[in-house]
Amino acid sequence: MPTSTGVDPTPAPAFAARGSSHYDIILTIMCVVIVISNIGATKGVVLGPIFGDFSIVTDGGFFLFPLAYILGDVISEVYGFKAARRAIFTGFAVSAAAALSFAVIIALPGFDDDYGQAKQAALEVALGPVWQIVAASLLGFLAGQTLNSWVLVKMKERFRERALIGRLMASTGVGEFADTLIFCAIAAPVIGITDAGAFVNYVIFGFVYKTLIEFLFVPVTAVVIKAIKKREPSYAAAAVSASAR
Repeated sequence: MPTSTGVDPTPAPAFAARGSSHYDIILTIMCVVIVISNIGATKGVVLGPIFGDFSIVTDGGFFLFPLAYILGDVISEVYGFKAARRAIFTGFAVSAAAALSFAVIIALPGFDDDYGQAKQAALEVALGPVWQIVAASLLGFLAGQTLNSWVLVKMKERFRERALIGRLMASTGVGEFADTLIFCAIAAPVIGITDAGAFVNYVIFGFVYKTLIEFLFVPVTAVVIKAIKKREPSYAAAAVSASAR
């Protein structure tokens, strides 16, 4: 809020310029993680039984996908919402391109011998549903990552460099819930989840697991964020400029 002198006593939050090698590296890793997770998600996974007859229902990408959100947190905190939005759209485009490539590979004529037919059948089973998984992942990721980034940046506008861990945890909870609900609603029939009980199990485990993993890695994420901030000259310059206002 500006004072009577017309000067806002609360400086704007600092963000680094996205035209750096650090941003490029993080973005590249994020895109690779999304594509591999989408392939892994075509496999339904049952872990258990754990307690009596209770088993955990999930998919093959469950152990990798949380990394995409951790990288999204790093981009949002260091480079800001616009840079995060660009990363989200880039991941969206790369995943769509991968799904299209798989469709072309499956459609190409193969060898007619038994081995060639067996490979074709395996490709169709393994990669055929990927476009549906990609649709689920893209819509969930788009909504979840956008909310995650928006919440984190809005909290940073309020707290500046303070309460980093709180920002990471709050934004994770909001983003992961939206992502998990949308993804599971579309992906469940593809991986063979057809009854309500298994679907609820799938959603709850997905949300709790991914959120818990991100919470456990929050200290590591915070250390990475601080290290990148120190190595980004544009972030240091922005921080000095903001504190001088």
